[in-house]
Amino acid sequence: MATITSTPSEVNGIAVAKEFYIFGNGISFSISPTIHNAGFKHEQLPYRYQIRESPGIDEVAHLIEREDFGGASVHKFCQQQSKTAMAIGAINTLVVSGQGPNRVITGDNTDWSGLHSIIEYYKNSTGRPAETGLVLGAGGASRAALYAMHQAGLKEIYLVNRTKAVAEAVRQQFSDYFKITVLDSAKDMPREYDVVIGTVPAHVTADEQFEGIFHGHGLCIDMSYKPRQTPLLAVAQRSEGWVTVPGVQVLLSQAFDQYRLWTGREAPRKAIVDAVVAREGGDQIQKL
Repeated sequence: MATITSTPSEVNGIAVAKEFYIFGNGISFSISPTIHNAGFKHEQLPYRYQIRESPGIDEVAHLIEREDFGGASVHKFCQQQSKTAMAIGAINTLVVSGQGPNRVITGDNTDWSGLHSIIEYYKNSTGRPAETGLVLGAGGASRAALYAMHQAGLKEIYLVNRTKAVAEAVRQQFSDYFKITVLDSAKDMPREYDVVIGTVPAHVTADEQFEGIFHGHGLCIDMSYKPRQTPLLAVAQRSEGWVTVPGVQVLLSQAFDQYRLWTGREAPRKAIVDAVVAREGGDQIQKL
């Protein structure tokens, strides 16, 4: 994660009004505005986070070019990328630095750091080891999950995807950084898994896909947060000794890192979680 030594949202130490966005299609359900606006309000910052539906850069370019553009949750539209984002091969956050002719928009990735925080919290709170991991799916989110496992010190990392060739391409992408083993099926377990991360939309999965993969103790994270309860989590919860983390928790964890990148401050976690609980309900939401 890039280190922030100053924030573009301040002039002479005084916060100035900034606009933040989430760009994309079909994002009206996003709880990101609830998360970030709660943090801004708690810290009394003159910032606002909005949803902006946009099929491409042409529709939002004028917003990015404005001096009051503070940052965005997005997957493109940047001038450069952080070293971490380049290693992962995916971005989800735009960070603005500098002003006027020195203004630069950098693409970063907070999905990996959000997942990493959850894994570290699990290890520290349970005292259990995390050495073997499985990632389900090989899309953009899987790259963040794989990188998070590596950074958390997992020694054996496995990847499963419906189309094996896609998983092999992801494995090859990371070959200069760490080893990934592609499996034909999640049930082809060389060793029992300690951490399982799902990156596949819940609506295309079913309980039977995951039966038999949870043994002993472990951590199961599903990045899909609609619906809150997914087939992957349901199967893990029936396996005694497994801790489950829903997608809304992942969204919160990565949003805390976005908040720090955008404001130069630590996120007011309680205020943000309280706002999400008020909107979504509080089942399984923690202040990690």
